[in-house]
Amino acid sequence: MSDAPDAPVTLNDVFQRDCPGRVVIDHIAGRWGMLILVALCERPMRFFMLRDRIGGISEKMLSQTLKTLVRDGLVAREVEPSTPPKVTYRLTPLGGELAGAVRTLVGFIGERVPAIMAAQRRYDRGDGPPEGD
Repeated sequence: MSDAPDAPVTLNDVFQRDCPGRVVIDHIAGRWGMLILVALCERPMRFFMLRDRIGGISEKMLSQTLKTLVRDGLVAREVEPSTPPKVTYRLTPLGGELAGAVRTLVGFIGERVPAIMAAQRRYDRGDGPPEGD
């Protein structure tokens, strides 16, 4: 991307510092964004269901992250008129596409935790680079 005002804007070059895609990557690449997206793959959930599903997330961080994901068009916030109002969060079609890819990544990591931990132990012992290097 160029700083020139009349230069064409390339929105998909995330290697450029001023690419808007980098902001979205920040929103989803943190642990909370990823975990919220994967949790919502299971089913639409209310706030406290999400909080209970994602161990360790504070209500403040859940609220902030949900607002960001709603703004990005990845999560929909549905308010059911009642007293008190019932708010449910679900993936949008765009969020569903992204969540599928994130779910694959999270599954990959989950399945390979023993190998990753073994590599970390080897590295910490000074046994040289992990396998594959």
